[in-house]
Amino acid sequence: MEKWVLLRKGADFEAIGKKYHISPRLACLIRNRDIVGDDAIDQYLNGTLADLKDGMLMKDMSKAVDILREKIAEGCKIRIIGDYDIDGVNATYILMEGLERLGAKVDSDIPDRIADGYGLSIELVERAYQEGADTIVTCDNGIAASGEIAYGKSLGMTVIVTDHHEVPYEETEGKKRYHLPPADAVIDPKQKDCDYPFSGLCGAAIAYKLIEALGEAMGRDEEDFDDLIENVAIATVGDVMDLEGENRILVREGLQMLGRTSNLGLKALMECTGIDRRWVNAYHIGFVLGPCLNASGRLDTAKRALNLLRSKSEKEAALLAGDLKALNDSRKDLTEVAVEQAKELVETTSLSKDRVLVIYLAGCHESLAGIVAGRIRECYHRPTFVLTDAEEGVKGSGRSIETYHMYEELSRCKELLTRYGGHKMAAGFSLESCNVEKFRRMLNECCTLTEEEMQEKVVIDMELPFSCVTEEFIEELSLLEPFGKGNTKPVFAVRNVELLGARILGKNRNVLKLRVRDGRGVSIDALCFRDAEHFLACVKERYGQKAEEELLAGRGRDIRMSLTYYPDLNEYQGQMTPQIVITHYQ
Repeated sequence: MEKWVLLRKGADFEAIGKKYHISPRLACLIRNRDIVGDDAIDQYLNGTLADLKDGMLMKDMSKAVDILREKIAEGCKIRIIGDYDIDGVNATYILMEGLERLGAKVDSDIPDRIADGYGLSIELVERAYQEGADTIVTCDNGIAASGEIAYGKSLGMTVIVTDHHEVPYEETEGKKRYHLPPADAVIDPKQKDCDYPFSGLCGAAIAYKLIEALGEAMGRDEEDFDDLIENVAIATVGDVMDLEGENRILVREGLQMLGRTSNLGLKALMECTGIDRRWVNAYHIGFVLGPCLNASGRLDTAKRALNLLRSKSEKEAALLAGDLKALNDSRKDLTEVAVEQAKELVETTSLSKDRVLVIYLAGCHESLAGIVAGRIRECYHRPTFVLTDAEEGVKGSGRSIETYHMYEELSRCKELLTRYGGHKMAAGFSLESCNVEKFRRMLNECCTLTEEEMQEKVVIDMELPFSCVTEEFIEELSLLEPFGKGNTKPVFAVRNVELLGARILGKNRNVLKLRVRDGRGVSIDALCFRDAEHFLACVKERYGQKAEEELLAGRGRDIRMSLTYYPDLNEYQGQMTPQIVITHYQ
């Protein structure tokens, strides 16, 4: 059962509205996002690239810049080693493009998800050495690769780490002792002694900061690298970073650049997936482009996605874009099968009693574990780990809820794990198959989540009657974009709504279009993209089958619900009409 909570955060909304030329209603929505004070509100509404902090504030940035300047001058071969997800691929692309533009002799390698596993490995280091690389630069990985980096150093290699993951630590008597890898420079704003004021950047953003700082040190204009911000935006949204602070600026600016991109691969992928470049937004990255870029690392090799970004001809770009879309379509089908298997296990076994779900799907493709974990987490609102058979032992991927710090909880079980890493909301790990049940038991024994903490909370920004859903207000809401984690779409609510009529739409009959009327007598069209059958089943359960039939015939009477919604515009034959999209209902 969902718990609906109405936010009540106070401020002088009239005064804020006047100062920033916005409505008091929008001022209230900004306050609800904990944006407080003139500087914070101004940056939220008007922040630009000029407001980003200097990357040289990051610990070891100056060291890395000095090393790379020297390596470029000496013509040394630099090997970029990235990761196989959307963040790692874009970070690799940024470093490759940036270093090439600065005259470096550079190439890249990305681990194979199954053959190499996550992050830096001895094999990747050895391969770089054998192929004549003098220097390794990691991106979106490396902070936990002490042994592998020590091996590289023993071969006489220079190693620079750029990462955004948590620094590994040991905890004794409540004190954390952090372990940094023995690299020549470690750039990761999660380090406790890093002075950079914003630690929420993704791996691609940190790669961009390095290229920006290096370019400046080598006398280049920072505009020479501005186009790479579109890749930072894609990685930030795709890696589900909080869209606050610098991330908000990077994504907003990057989306504008993406709309006019000159990158042949991105243009081809948008065309292939039917995205109108004029209106590309964070949703398209999160649910269309991102999954396609991730699909190559899941079912094939992430080098395909990197090749798409580095395409040199429209023909090559179109071919690669088509391949990635086909891979993603295949990934969707495989995911649906695995999600159904996972749900069955939760519903029919002792897993149903667990506060932390540890689901072992032996036959599931290991690359899908994280997606399946996310879907199960959404369904049951519990921290979820999905485990699959790997070449050696078992691999797992976890997705969390806000009240459960996944990386810290994994750290408590580290004696059972052969490898692990991640952050508060997501993690990956490996273990021996004989330890799966012990792992499940230990996580649940250590879990302190209460029933209330596991209850899904629907946070409502304000109650808003339908008379306020105007074209002007909907246009003003765009000032809050981009939406995503950390800056979610506003949620509006209205009680005691009368359902007047309903039609089922969509090829899968999963969309409901309704005509609804609020207590003030104002009617509006409403769309419900959540399970249409479930919505109608709720009506039938409360009001009976005849009421459901009348509703579908457009003659609904005295059928009432409370709704949460987001305002939207429907364009038909050049006419714009306000409508609402229902997000939750009771």
